[in-house]
Amino acid sequence: MPKLQFVTRRQLLSLMAGPLALASTGCTSLWRDSEEADRDARLADLMQIPDPPEFIGDAAAPFGMRPLEVDGVGAINSLPGTGGPADPSGYRDALIEEMKRHDVVDPNRFLESTETALVRVRATIPPGAQRGDPLDIRILAPTESRASNLRHGWLLDTRLRQQQLIQNVVKQSEVLAIGVGPVLTRASHSPGEDESLKLEGNVLSGGRVQVSRKLGLVLRPEFQHAKMAKLLSESINKRYFFFDGTTRRGIAKPLEDDYIEIDVHPRYRDNLQRMMNTILSISGNAMASDTQKQLAELAERLGDPTTSRDASVKLEAMGESAVPTLISGLKSDNAEIRFYASEALAYLDREEAIQPLQTAAREEPAFRYWALLALQGMETYAALNSLQELIDEPSLETRYGAFVAMRRRPDAKSVLTGNPVGPFFLYTINSRSTPAVIVSLRESPEIVLMGATGTLQIPEFLRVGGLILKPNPGNSGEIRISHFRLGKDDQQIQVPNDLASVIRGIVQVGGSYGDVITVLRQAKNKEFLTDQLAIDPYPEKVRTYYRDDEEDADQE
Repeated sequence: MPKLQFVTRRQLLSLMAGPLALASTGCTSLWRDSEEADRDARLADLMQIPDPPEFIGDAAAPFGMRPLEVDGVGAINSLPGTGGPADPSGYRDALIEEMKRHDVVDPNRFLESTETALVRVRATIPPGAQRGDPLDIRILAPTESRASNLRHGWLLDTRLRQQQLIQNVVKQSEVLAIGVGPVLTRASHSPGEDESLKLEGNVLSGGRVQVSRKLGLVLRPEFQHAKMAKLLSESINKRYFFFDGTTRRGIAKPLEDDYIEIDVHPRYRDNLQRMMNTILSISGNAMASDTQKQLAELAERLGDPTTSRDASVKLEAMGESAVPTLISGLKSDNAEIRFYASEALAYLDREEAIQPLQTAAREEPAFRYWALLALQGMETYAALNSLQELIDEPSLETRYGAFVAMRRRPDAKSVLTGNPVGPFFLYTINSRSTPAVIVSLRESPEIVLMGATGTLQIPEFLRVGGLILKPNPGNSGEIRISHFRLGKDDQQIQVPNDLASVIRGIVQVGGSYGDVITVLRQAKNKEFLTDQLAIDPYPEKVRTYYRDDEEDADQE
C-alpha cells in the first residue's frame, strides 16, 4: 500500500478549490488535465482512512494536562493596625480599577487604612478542575505595600486570571477563580525571625474554580480524520464509561477530525494523570487486536522490574481480561512488581489489591503516596478498614497520609469524628502508636490529635501576640486563657489543660487558626508540650525507589 500523505483541512479545501479557480480563468494550458488528474489522485489519497494505531498514544497526544497558574491583586482587611498604605504602582492601579468595577466606595481611602493591605494573590488550577472545586490560595505583600504583618487578616473577594505577555502587552483571561478567606501567615508555622514570613501566607481552600477545565486528545497530523477520531473514541468508550443517572455514557467524544474531548471518569477523579496514561495505552483497534498474545507479552514485561510499571498500565487499560495476569503479579518476590500489579488492580476495583497496597504504604516510602491514593478511591469498605489499620503505624507520615485518604472518602463520617472549631476542624483519632499533634497547611485547615495526647503543662505563662496562657492558681489541671486586642473587649476563659480543650479555648476568646498553631509551636519549643508536633507531614509524591541491584552497586 503506498504511503499516504496528509494535509490540514485548509490545505484540503485549497486542493478542492484549485480546479474551479483555474476553470474560472479560462486557462486552456496543455498541462491542465494532467494537473487536475494529479490533484484528484491526491484527494483520493487524502480521503482514505489511516490505518488504526497499535495504541491510542501512537496516534494522539493529551491536551489540558498542565496545571494553570492564575493570579490577581487583592486587599486584606481586619488587620489590627499592621496594615498600611499602598504606594503608587501598577498593582495599586489594578486593584482600584477592580474595586471601581464592583462599586466599592472611595477605594483610595480604603487602601490608606492601617487595617488594610494590598497583596498579590495566586493559585494553581489543576488539570480537569470543575467549577466550584476548592483551591489553596497563596498570598504575598509586594514591596509597594507598607503592611508589617498580615496576621489576623481576611482576604476580600479577589478575582484571579491567567496572564500572558504577548508582543510586550499583558493579556488577561476571563476570571478563572475567586479567592476569599482568613489568612494563615508563614510566621505562624515556620521557625525563624525573618520579618518577610509575616507578609506571606495562604488561605487554605479559600479559592473556588469558576470555569471547568477540559481534557482531550489531539490527533497527530497523519491520523487526522473524522472516522479515525470516531474509531478511537469508540475504543476509549468501550473501556471507560459510567452511568449518568440511568444512561450509560462513555468518556470520549469526537468533536473534530483532530480532537477528542475526554470527560473525567469518576474512578480517576484524584489521579487524572493515570487515567490519561491508561487511555493512551488502549489498543487503537480493539476488534483486530490479539488479546491473548498481548496478555502473554505483557505478563512477561510485568515480571521484569524495569518494565513492570509500563506493563501494569497497559494491562489496566485492557480491563477485566487482564485481571488474572495482574493477580499473578502479586505473587512475585519483587516488591516493585507487586506494587505496580496491585495499583492497577485497585483502579479495576479488585479487593486483591488491598493487602499489597497496605504493605507498600507501610514499608516503602517511594510507593506510599500512590498506594494511599489508590486505596482512597476504592469503593469497597475493606479499603477503608485497611486505611484505619495504618493509623497505628510508627511512621507519622503513614498515619497522617492514611487519615487524609480516609477524610477524602465519601464514607469518612462513619469512622472519623471531626468537629468544626471556628475556622478549622479538630479531629481526635485513636491510635496505638506514639501520640502526635498534626497541623495541616494544605487543602483543609485541620488539627489532628492522634493517639493518647497529653496535656499542656505551663509552669508560669506563655504569650503569643495578644494571647496569654497561664495555669489557674486554684486548679492545677486548668489553664486560664486571656486575649487582649486593640479596640475590642478583653476576653478570658478557663479550660482543662488537655490539648483539645485548650485549642477550643483559644478560639473561644477570638484566636485564629494561626494563633493555635503558634501556641502549639512555642509550647513545643519551651517543652510545655511533650507530644510530637508535626507540621503537614504528608507523604511526598516524587521519591526515588532504589532496586536491590542498584543498592548493591552503590555499596560497592
